[in-house]
Amino acid sequence: MSGVRKTIAVLPGDGIGPEVTHAAVQILEDCAKSFEHKFEFRELAFGGAAIEKFGSPLPAETLAGCRSADAILLGAIGGPQWDGLALDKRPEAGLLGLRKALGLYINLRPIRLRPALSGISPLRRERIDDCDFEIVRELAGDIYFGEHSQTGEGSNARARDVAEYSAAEIERVARYAFERAAGRNRRVASVDKANVLATSALWRQTVTRIARDYPEVTLEHLYVDNAAMQLLLRPAQFDVILTGNLFGDILSDEAAALSGSIGLIPSLSRGGDGQPALYEPIHGSAPSLAGKDVACPLGAIFSAVLLLRESFGLRLKRSGLKRQWIACWITDSAPLISRRPAGACCAALNSQSTFARNCTTRWFIRSVTAGEFKGSLTFCAAPGSWQSCRVALASFP
Repeated sequence: MSGVRKTIAVLPGDGIGPEVTHAAVQILEDCAKSFEHKFEFRELAFGGAAIEKFGSPLPAETLAGCRSADAILLGAIGGPQWDGLALDKRPEAGLLGLRKALGLYINLRPIRLRPALSGISPLRRERIDDCDFEIVRELAGDIYFGEHSQTGEGSNARARDVAEYSAAEIERVARYAFERAAGRNRRVASVDKANVLATSALWRQTVTRIARDYPEVTLEHLYVDNAAMQLLLRPAQFDVILTGNLFGDILSDEAAALSGSIGLIPSLSRGGDGQPALYEPIHGSAPSLAGKDVACPLGAIFSAVLLLRESFGLRLKRSGLKRQWIACWITDSAPLISRRPAGACCAALNSQSTFARNCTTRWFIRSVTAGEFKGSLTFCAAPGSWQSCRVALASFP
């Protein structure tokens, strides 16, 4: 198989962003080496790190580098040291500016419960079995991109945020959601608040009209409060959830809890065909954890896998290659699973394996042949390396 040649803009960002991004880049480097691809990585300043270095969360050099790349991998941005800045000067303004400059109007967040990690979900197993759906969120409109103002002081202070949508903005994200559903289980749940909000009324009308072009896909409308409840009661009922910017931001974080941690969920932000897409874990920068080697990198790793599939068209299952990626998270802050008398640390994994939410990352990714992984994996550390360990894994195509 001839490999692909691609350029990836890497935006480590702030807090734990550089740590988890480094882990994801290791994955991509390993993939390139194993399958004869050529990936060029261009690291660029972004967010708070860019403010400190250039005085702007989105320097012109960073934007130019992102525009010329085939895909963008982002870690995380933000931190308390920049909270006192004006809204348009904070790290988050850089992310909004990047989305606007690149025309990123669709956000995709896959929510899939991996059997090896089912033990950390807060829901009972019978409620989360077969949980595998996607949230398609409109990303360039709604209240986040409307006018924001605050006047007065004390008890006379007033604030105003404007939510606005056009039918064209809704149409383009709706078509993307229906096309995703057509390739899955052919169900779309559109979420709004049409009984209260004018923007939601237009949303429902537009989505209903677009649905006529996809007769093979079943459309259901839900109010956002009911959707939030159904995500906890019967998450397996969903296939593709379609919603606006504000509701999508909240619901996708709630849905992440089904997997047990917001740190496990990847995301894709994209615009039109031919434009570079942005990939990032949905967790924040967690500044209190930065530099302590305690951040789980799986969200960033899964974002890298999503990048390979969605932007580069690399699908291992379809390629016929008998290889599989295994992500392992090994910690020294959890009870011993097993240990060899000679001092080598050994952990056997199966579908009941779990991991601690806060623990030290030691080793987490290798590629293995399919024959080496059949629902369990044995990992042996070098003699004397750790006194105890605990391991979690997730496999992905």
